[in-house]
Amino acid sequence: MIKQDFHITAETGIHARPATMLVQTAGKYSSDITLEYNGKSVNLKSIMGVMSLGVGQGADVTITADGEDQEDAIEGIKTVMKSEGLGE
Repeated sequence: MIKQDFHITAETGIHARPATMLVQTAGKYSSDITLEYNGKSVNLKSIMGVMSLGVGQGADVTITADGEDQEDAIEGIKTVMKSEGLGE
């Protein structure tokens, strides 16, 4: 299991378009990938789950990947976070 923390810097937080990019990226991996925010954890492969968290600017989130391609999954998510200007 690998955990990676991110600080959300985008003015709009994780809204529809970047959430879709994150979900699509997570869907490419066989690992279980979760997004944790404010004590709640959702499947990063579920757009409804991600949107239900209402992650805004300045939020700190943790993404966890657990499975045979967990390292690749975390790297893929990091790439999307940076390319979409979401966080660091």
